[in-house]
Amino acid sequence: MKKSAFLLVFSFLVLSFSPAQAETEPWQLQKLDKGISVYTQFAKGSDYKELKAVCQIKTSLSSIIALSNDVESYPKWSYKCENSRIIKEISDQELIRYQSVTVPWPVDKRDMVVKAHSYQDPKTGVVHQKVTCMAEAAPAVNGYVRVKELRAMWTITPLKNGMVEVEYLLLVDPGGSVPAWVVNLAVVDGPYETALKMKEFVMKEKYQSAVYSFISEPK
Repeated sequence: MKKSAFLLVFSFLVLSFSPAQAETEPWQLQKLDKGISVYTQFAKGSDYKELKAVCQIKTSLSSIIALSNDVESYPKWSYKCENSRIIKEISDQELIRYQSVTVPWPVDKRDMVVKAHSYQDPKTGVVHQKVTCMAEAAPAVNGYVRVKELRAMWTITPLKNGMVEVEYLLLVDPGGSVPAWVVNLAVVDGPYETALKMKEFVMKEKYQSAVYSFISEPK
């Protein structure tokens, strides 16, 4: 098995829940390059590492949400994403999506169904997109292991001079017979590569011109 490739795939899909760590540990900086910081920590009650990726971009709040909501674009910028589609668009703030990722043979590929809910804090102007698992919202796909435990949060904070800070938190159990120590060996490259491509991809006109009624841009 190509273990290194397997690990890199799950560096963007990792991290979960089991009764090992008594307390949440401080965030540990794992990588800082090209303005992108990637941190990990053991969350309370977990054998897996939780992930935080942070970067700053000169763009609008709405553009990040527009990119995240453009689900069919994921294979172009989200690390190892094989296929993605919207299952149900509930509103401009909420949708249910399907996503699958590639892994080397003989490991079964993973897929997931999640609900993404976007909103803005009226006091701070910070925009959030909360992502929760909805594993049963779509039929199982032959040859894929369905991720059944996942939660993530995008936090987009307005800064000065048209800049925003984008923070991504992720906690997920990849499912199947994947030992925690194997997953934890490499949880950095996937988030870093995704953030790097996101910074470039979000500059496309269709994202830059995006407007949402629930988002108030800083003046």
